[in-house]
Amino acid sequence: MGKSASRKKGAAAFAPADDESARGRLLNAATRLFCKDGINATGIDAIIDEAGTAKTTLYKLFGSKTNLVHAVLESEGKQWREWFIGAIESGGGDAQTKLMRIFPALKTWFAEDRFYGCPFINAVAEHDKDQKQFRNIALRHKKVVLAHIERLAAEMGAAEPALFAHQLALLIDGAIVAAMVSRDPGVADTAALAAGSLFEPAKTKRPKRAGAAELAAV
Repeated sequence: MGKSASRKKGAAAFAPADDESARGRLLNAATRLFCKDGINATGIDAIIDEAGTAKTTLYKLFGSKTNLVHAVLESEGKQWREWFIGAIESGGGDAQTKLMRIFPALKTWFAEDRFYGCPFINAVAEHDKDQKQFRNIALRHKKVVLAHIERLAAEMGAAEPALFAHQLALLIDGAIVAAMVSRDPGVADTAALAAGSLFEPAKTKRPKRAGAAELAAV
């Protein structure tokens, strides 16, 4: 009786740790396979084989493949944002110096063996464009990145920080897709050249557009 109770108590104590370990293995396996092979092409069996867990464990921890995809995107987004913001902030300097670190940082990422593009772009591209589930996660991720770039743009003295941030974001997304397709990290250098031409014009206030009444009076 005493041994049985002790065994049960020990099993209960280790269960959360075991679940956490299995969750980590499933997330790592799903992340690698989703990024490398695609979400739709990756079945549950491939994920559990890679993770070394049972199918029941996957459903216990995540409930469904869709929930697992959500968890992977949230985890990948958090890690990427921490890396990206850390890379451009590292070394200090003024706001423009930090913004100019964006594309050299991306070039480093593009050169990695396990670079498979942006998981958010890939997820949205793979699925029905009317589905909002992955798009919403992607937009939340992009919002955080844009907000940081916009804050630096404002510190730099950009006349329209939000516009400047969106311009850089378009170059970032374009470089990611180009690097994924070409497998050439050097596309980041081309994007950096394009971005460099935006900095000084961004600090110049645009002339205010004439209103309808003003135009009528001309």
